[in-house]
Amino acid sequence: MSAPQQQPTWRQRLTAGLRAWRFGSVVSVFLVLVTVLAWRLVDLHVVDQEFLRQQGDVRTIRVESVDAHRGMITDRYGEPLAVSTPVQTVWANPSEMDPEDPRLAAAARLLGIPEGELRERLRRYAERRFIYLERKMQPSVARQILELGIPGVYGRREYQRFYPAGEVTAHVVGFTNIDEQGQEGMELSYDDWLRGEPGSKRVLKDNRGRVIKDLSLIRDASPGQDLVLSLDLRLQYLAYRELKAVVTAHKAHGGTLVMLDVNTGEVLAMVNQHSYNPNDRSQLSSERLRNKAVTDLFEPGSPMKAITMAAALESGRYKVSSTIDTSPGYRRFGRFTIRDARNYGVVDMTTVITKSSNVGISRIANDLGGDVVRDLYFRLGLGQATGIGFPGEAVGVLPSPPRWRPVEEATLSYGYGLSLNALQLAQAYMVLANGGTRYPLSLLKLEHPPQGERVLSERVTAQIRDMLREVVEHGTGRRAQPGFYSAGGKTGTVHLVGKRGYEDSQYKAVFAGMAPIDNPRIVTVVAVDAPQAGEYYGGEVAAPVFSRVMSDALRLLNVKPELELGQRPVQRTGERG
Repeated sequence: MSAPQQQPTWRQRLTAGLRAWRFGSVVSVFLVLVTVLAWRLVDLHVVDQEFLRQQGDVRTIRVESVDAHRGMITDRYGEPLAVSTPVQTVWANPSEMDPEDPRLAAAARLLGIPEGELRERLRRYAERRFIYLERKMQPSVARQILELGIPGVYGRREYQRFYPAGEVTAHVVGFTNIDEQGQEGMELSYDDWLRGEPGSKRVLKDNRGRVIKDLSLIRDASPGQDLVLSLDLRLQYLAYRELKAVVTAHKAHGGTLVMLDVNTGEVLAMVNQHSYNPNDRSQLSSERLRNKAVTDLFEPGSPMKAITMAAALESGRYKVSSTIDTSPGYRRFGRFTIRDARNYGVVDMTTVITKSSNVGISRIANDLGGDVVRDLYFRLGLGQATGIGFPGEAVGVLPSPPRWRPVEEATLSYGYGLSLNALQLAQAYMVLANGGTRYPLSLLKLEHPPQGERVLSERVTAQIRDMLREVVEHGTGRRAQPGFYSAGGKTGTVHLVGKRGYEDSQYKAVFAGMAPIDNPRIVTVVAVDAPQAGEYYGGEVAAPVFSRVMSDALRLLNVKPELELGQRPVQRTGERG
């Protein structure tokens, strides 16, 4: 007889029940998940097909920027001075590349870098997805690199700034950096005007990031606006050639030449030595970057005598026929002594200018008072910005002491004790040339005549022009005679300032003048720094540059010659000014 079976305990029954419940739950959840996944697959492939398409697009469609074309800079006649040309930039995705790829040898040769250096860069930045291989290459060279078919190497179109006139217009036009952002000159001043607004487009890319197709344009690139300068490129080349020649011939430290249209205030030419080539900045130095015509200040010297004389005639206390006693050829102010080249004795007002008499002009200034002389200097624009909006423009120093000492009045009358730049000196002479109207100067071509301010009478300016004519025909500026045109101007020879004051053997040779003198069209200022080849007077160094530049410039501007062959003044030696 068998033993009776033992009934499971309540614990055993509970455990068996839990096992059965867990198994059922897992099976149920699994069946639910399978059902959901199956339904989702049916939904994606049959009901809602657009979702997969959108997700695919997210992984293959990208938005890329469209570079904007920077505006062109031209001279007043449309000759290009700065243009943007399309170039290619070659870049790489190191994470997609094999540093041992044999095709890299050819790529390195086309890039102009050692093969080992290229492979090392790829190893060093293996985790990156973007590095530049070479920016802004010639498109033909970039095409050869891309045709090698190296995985991870791509190209992109960009723009590069090019300056057709090179060093001739460098100081005015300036330059941009590699991203076409203005860094110097008009490129910097008008960067917002010239710079375009980038656009964007939607493109289709493959799994290696290569653009397969342009799909749509989101926003078109807005090109920058063109900038038309007041410069006449013909006159700019002429001025640059002559200034470079005189700096080289006289072994000078540098030089500046500025040419203005007397009836509009437009800058027709502005050049400096030494210059630089903005297309090749590999050897660029900060010293060569400055546009000295507006950034460098100097004491102008004797050219200011004509303006002091204008103040005397305007005051009514002096006439052209008035006489001044310059004996004994010098004046003492305590420990300071003012001298002339020799004792001219009693001379009229014209002779004071023609002979460039420091004694004569200082006696006039002491009689007028410093405030009278300074007031006219200020009305002509000294001690103020010229209005051209050029970066780094220096306004200079025009003294205004509470009480003038006699020696301060004397030195102010012949251009010491104040400072200005070459452009300001040209502006002052522009007023003398055009009959007494001061115009704001402009480096942009003007479409309409500017609104000027009368600061001197036509009578006084006509009398000053007659005196300046005598300087060129019979005085210190005889070498300034411009061929078959009449001219007027004033020479200057200024001691340069060093670390310990005025240098005894270093000078700046200056000439400021206008032509044709009876109806002036152009004002030109020439300044040559520290000539070292013997001659250093303004009449010897700067005046001949004025002569050559003005003669050719007036001919280029179709100004009718005034003098016949037998009427040309004879260039004799004499006072050197």
